[in-house]
Formats: sequence, C-alpha cells, structure tokens
Amino acid sequence: MEWNFLFEKRSKLFAIGFHVDEARLERSHYDLLASEARLGSFVAIATGQVPQEHWFRLGRTGIHTSAGTCLVSWSGTLFEYLMPSLVMPETSGTLLAEANRVAVAEQIRYGRSRGIPWGISESAYLLTDAQLNWQYRAFGVPGLGLKRGLGDDLVVAPYASALALLFSPHAALSNLRRLAGLGTVGRYGQCEAIDFTPARLPSGKQHAVIRSWMVHHLGMTLLACDQVLHEAPMQRRFLADPMLQAHRLLLQERPASPVAAAPDAGYDSHERPATAPTLRVVNDPTGPLPEVHLLSNGRYHVMVSAAGGGASRLDDLALTRWREDSTRDHWGPFCYLRDIRSGDLWATAHQPLGHSGERYEAIFTQAKAEFRRHDHGITTHTEIIVSPEDDVELRRLTLTNGSHTTRIIEITTYAEPVLAPATADLAHPAFGNLFIETEMIGDALLASRRPRSAGEPRRWLIHQLLDRSKVTSQLSCETERVRFLGRGRSVADPLACSGNPGPLSGSLGAVLDAVLALRRTVTIPAGGRAVLDIVYGVADSHAAATGLAERYRDAHLADRARSLAVMYGQVVLAQHGISELEVQAFARIAGSLMYASSHRRAAAVAIMRNRRTRSGLWSSGISGDLPICLLRMSDGNRLDLIRETLRAHAWWRSHGLAVELVILIEDPSLYRQELSERVIGMVAASSQAQLLDRPAGVFVRRLDQVPEEDRHLMMAYARVVISDAGGSLIQFAARRLRPASQAAKLEPTLTRHAMLAEIPAHYDLQFNNGLGGFTRDGREYIITLSPHAATPAPWCNVLANPGFGTVVSERGVGYTWAENCHEFRLT
Repeated sequence: MEWNFLFEKRSKLFAIGFHVDEARLERSHYDLLASEARLGSFVAIATGQVPQEHWFRLGRTGIHTSAGTCLVSWSGTLFEYLMPSLVMPETSGTLLAEANRVAVAEQIRYGRSRGIPWGISESAYLLTDAQLNWQYRAFGVPGLGLKRGLGDDLVVAPYASALALLFSPHAALSNLRRLAGLGTVGRYGQCEAIDFTPARLPSGKQHAVIRSWMVHHLGMTLLACDQVLHEAPMQRRFLADPMLQAHRLLLQERPASPVAAAPDAGYDSHERPATAPTLRVVNDPTGPLPEVHLLSNGRYHVMVSAAGGGASRLDDLALTRWREDSTRDHWGPFCYLRDIRSGDLWATAHQPLGHSGERYEAIFTQAKAEFRRHDHGITTHTEIIVSPEDDVELRRLTLTNGSHTTRIIEITTYAEPVLAPATADLAHPAFGNLFIETEMIGDALLASRRPRSAGEPRRWLIHQLLDRSKVTSQLSCETERVRFLGRGRSVADPLACSGNPGPLSGSLGAVLDAVLALRRTVTIPAGGRAVLDIVYGVADSHAAATGLAERYRDAHLADRARSLAVMYGQVVLAQHGISELEVQAFARIAGSLMYASSHRRAAAVAIMRNRRTRSGLWSSGISGDLPICLLRMSDGNRLDLIRETLRAHAWWRSHGLAVELVILIEDPSLYRQELSERVIGMVAASSQAQLLDRPAGVFVRRLDQVPEEDRHLMMAYARVVISDAGGSLIQFAARRLRPASQAAKLEPTLTRHAMLAEIPAHYDLQFNNGLGGFTRDGREYIITLSPHAATPAPWCNVLANPGFGTVVSERGVGYTWAENCHEFRLT
C-alpha cells in the first residue's frame, strides 16, 4: 500500500486527504501523537515510505490531570487514544501507555461528574437526516481534546468501554453492565450509543438509545475482548513482522514534562469589537456594479441605487416597475428638473438622464439614502426615508439657488405603477397594464388595479408632490405613458420635458399604459431655496388611501416620519446585533445579488465546469428561483464568518431581499459532520431558525454529501461566492472589484450617407397614406419616414415557421424565439 503521496515533505506530516479533481493535498494534517493515525505513521516509517523524523514531528503536548500526565488529542475520544493498541503494543510506563491509562481515568472521572456511564468517543447520536440516516461525529471529554465545545454533548458509546478493557478491564466490564441495564443490548450486542444530551431528548426522557450497529465498532469490541482473554494475539502477530519489530523502539518513548495549560473546551466567542457608526458615499454612479441600499419598515421596502434607480414593494407586491439591468440601471421612480428660461434639463440623481452634473454624491446610512448634486447654479439635495408608522416612502427635495438671479424650475415626477407580484409583471407587462386605473383626489394621484376575481384584494398606490415652502405654481398630472414619454422615446428623453410643454395633460382613468407623473413649477430667488416632499404610499382601501394622503399633507407629520426613521434604524441595528459598518457591507453585497455580475461570482473556469440546468438544484432542496449566496467553509476556527453571514441574511430578509443562503462545509477532516452540526446549531440559535431548508432560507450541506456535478451547479448559479479564506464579510465587501474588460470601439465601414444613397428616392406605392403603402404586386408594404418622424403606432412583422421565428418592428427592434414565442425567447 503506497501512501507517501499523502506525505508533505515540508512539514514532514501526513495530509488529511488528497483532492483528486484538483490534484492537491488538503491543507490540514494529522499532527498529534495521541491520534488513531499514529498506527499508519508507524507502519509507513517501518516500511521505509517516510523518514523516521516524521514520528518526532507528531505533537506531544501534555497536560496535568488528577490521574497523571496525558497527551492532548484533538477530540478527547477514547478511539483516538486506544484504537492503535488493538494491534500495536505499547509497553507499560511509556509515553503512549501512560497517556492511554490517564485518558481512561479521565473518562471515568468525567462520567461520574455528569452522573452518567462513561466511555465517550465518536459515534452516531440522536439526529437523523432527511433519509432517516443516523448522524455521526466525534464526542469527547473537555480537557483532553483541543477542540472547542466538547462539554455541550453527552453521548456514550459502548464500544469505547470495550476499548478500555485493554487498560482497566474491571471498570470497563462494570460500565458495560451499567449500559446494558439502560437497554443498550440488542440483537447484535451492545448498540451504537446512548444519548444523554438534554437539548436533543424528547420531553420527559433522560436518555435515548441509538439502536444501530456499526460493524467497525463491533469489530473493535471483538478485538478488545480477544486481547484480554487470549493475551493479545493481534499484538504478537504485529511484532512477528521483522520490519515492524525493528522499529519497536519508537513505541518505548518515556513521558516528558507536561505543559501546564489545558485545552480550551469553551465556545467560540460571540463578542465583536464595537465599531463607530459610518456611512457610505458614492461619487461615481457608473462603477462596474450598481451600488444599492435597502430601506424598510418591515413591510414597505425600497431599493435605491447610487445612480438613482430602484423600486418600491409592499411585501411581495411590486408597487413600481423595475427590471434587473446592470448596464443602465434606468428603472425606478424619477424626478426631472428643468430651467424654464434656459431649457436646461437634469434630474435629482444620475438617472434617468445619465449624467451627474458638476458635483455628485450618493450617501447611504441605515436610516436613509441621500443624493446631492450641483447643476447650473442649483444645488439639489434629495433625502429618501421609509416611514416606520405607515407604508409610505418620503422623498424630501431641497433646491438651493446659488446663482445671482431668480430661477424658475419645473419639477416633474415619474413612476410606473405595477401593484402586482414582480414575476407577474415580468411575464405579462402589457396585459397587466390594462387593469390599472388612475384618479386625482385633491393633490393626490391614486392608482389601483382592478381585481380579476372576487377574492383578489385591491390596493391603492398614492403619489403626492407637496410644496413645503409655498413657492410653487398649480399642480398638474399625467397618467398615460405614451403622452409623457412620446412615441419612440424613453425616460432619458421624455416628450413631456422637451420644448416648452407647460402643464401636463391631466389624463386619468383606465389608460392603456399607466404612469404616475406630477408637475409643479417653483420660483426660487437668488440665495433662496425651495422644499418639496415627494410621497409614495400604499393602502388597502380607497378611504384609507385618501386618509393617508391627507395625513402627509401636514408638514409636521412628514418631519416626524423623518425623525422616527432614524430612531427605527437604530432599533433595527440593535435587534439584529449589527453595526452600521456591517450594514454597509451587507448592502454592498446586496448589489451583486440584485444585479447579475461576474465580480463576486465564481471564477469563469469554475462556472464552465457546470453541465446542468437550474432544475438540478432541486435535488439539494434549493429552488434556484431566488438569488443564491454560497458560503464555502473549510476551517472550523472561522465560525465568526458564518455568524456574520447569518446576520447579513437576516438583514437582507428584513429589508425585502429574499436570498437563499447555501453554506457548503468543505472541512478537509474526516469528521466534517461535526462542523456541519455546529453550523446547524448556530442557525437554530439565530433568528433564522425557522428558515433552515426553507425557501429564501438557509441550506447547510456537506461536501461529501453533495455530488461533484451539484457542486459545479451551485458554483455556477450563485451570484455571490464567499470563502472563509478571504477574511470577514466586511473585508469581502470592501475588496476592489475586477475592472470590466472594454470592448473594442465599433468602427462603421459604411457611412450614413452611403446607406441613404441606396434607398430609392421614390416608390410607386398603392394606397399610400403618407407613411407607406403596398407595392404594385401587393407582396410588400414599404414604410417611408422623414427624419425624426415615426409611425403613429408600432408596426410589427412576424417571420416564423412552426418551430422558430422572429418579430421585427418599423424601428428594427424585436426578438427571436424557438418553439414558443413567450416561453423560449432566445433574444
């Protein structure tokens, strides 16, 4: 048997294992003499595969106990101390024999102190997985093992008492009889274990017997009995091999002076260093990834990006339209500003016009989001909060005239109402728009969705543009999108804000494509300022909607909401046990979860290994319908990262961002189940306890239980991949993003004039209506438009066969599909 490929020449130790797919050794090593692995080390040295120096590289840290000096092991199990003695002789009085004797004495003492039988080792315990398989991990005695948390469980394994027959046969036999009296004997002898851990026991039970038999534990039991009854025949056979006999001197090492310090058997510390409140300032809204912030009162959620895009929701109900588009980030409620005299047009944020003025910054804190910019002598400050008392979003707009002349500024708001689940709006936006109705009540613009069934609730979306400084003109409104944007135009160039439009048209009712737009004109003297409140809110009835609008006409109540938002933000921090600094990190990572990007995903090489589709996630209990955050854990000493990520998941959820958190345990040791159980315990002790293996919840999976193809699938679909090798979550969020590769500049080979020259100046068309007509043979319809002209409505042409097709319009845009034009769009 060759095992020198597991031997690391630098450390002179054996690695825990070897990654075949990555062709590399595990980072962890067997580095303690008090370990079952010393049997393999001895044989490897005796057969000449590794140098003798390896034996003396094994740790020999010793501790004082009431029974004498003992070597420290990792888990404090009798298996670690005694299993090699079943075949490998250890002379009385030597370092190993003394350590084994003291380990048995300490196990006996610990059992008496807890009032239970003794004999703690690795075994199954009172927990099963979804397939009803008993779970298995190492349990030990605090003080003997280096591992933390050994005092939290009480699981006694009868085979551990059988191993103790080698050193204390009378006490071991008495203990086995005591275990039998508790019902541990079954068809195949002593059962696997008996669990005394109160947290896992049913109410009123003092213990639970694990009625399972593991052949290797029964085999060790038989070997131990054989050694006691027949004078150690296996040890005699071991020494009959000349190579093993030649190295027996290694087993006769004398005890050395112990180290006074005992291993720490406590939990990891939950305390975190206090951090001062901080804020996040973004000066460049066109970075490689949208920077987002989340505001919420627990029901009403607002997502806002550093460019001014975003959306509002009430629980799972989308209030305003939003699409995930990291290249433009041009969806959300917007506010346009226009100088009446000069015609200059800008916005309160970078979007929707796509420029940031002379100075620009977005400022995010737990309680609010702010935008500051300076354009054409006007300083604009927008403050966004969510009221803790009502389902209302308040955007306070302050305009300061820094010029030397009086300025007349036209303020126009714009939002596209949805009032339906976002998935429904994404699937059928045009159909959904048909059910929106609008009306004007005083200065409040209301939108509601007509119910399609008797049981469907009807909600009202309220929008107001309130003058707090009494310097504005009369209010006007618009609710028809085509009138506001114009044919063939967009939010970056709306018809309602071009030329000299004046008041909005005032269209209301059951329009085909609804928007909510309000306009006021403010007159600001030199050095003066104007303050307005832009209000969005939602109510469950028409009466409640009008009452909510009346409530926020009062400037004092609006000021109260702003003050309460700051206080509520501090309460949320205290409830989640997080700092403002952590909030900023959580929000930064939220940007990668909401906008698909390569910056925080797995490397392209890892993604390319995947050959499966999203449905493959279902076998792991993960839907794949929500963004996935994958946390890879390989070091049991970095559990603080898991606590931090659980706090992030709780904060995302409380702010309306549903995320599936997958924790993949990649612990290289043989007992990664133990780390998995600690992680599950941490989830159970957190606010996420009810979300374990639930939609939008937490999924803990072990590497050895996840097939390789499923791991590749998780890596490919996760929008954020976090590794415990990368430090804390704050450090992960602050890491500089990889710059996006720049595409080569497009150089047209054909000029516009050359293309126009190919178009005939005149067509002989039938039924020509000024925009187009049919050719003489009736096989074609030709549209001819003058510059900047457009057809009065979209003109679409479908090209298709039974399995494939495309649609194009008079503007050239369209899409291609296969099989089904809605379900299988290719572009």
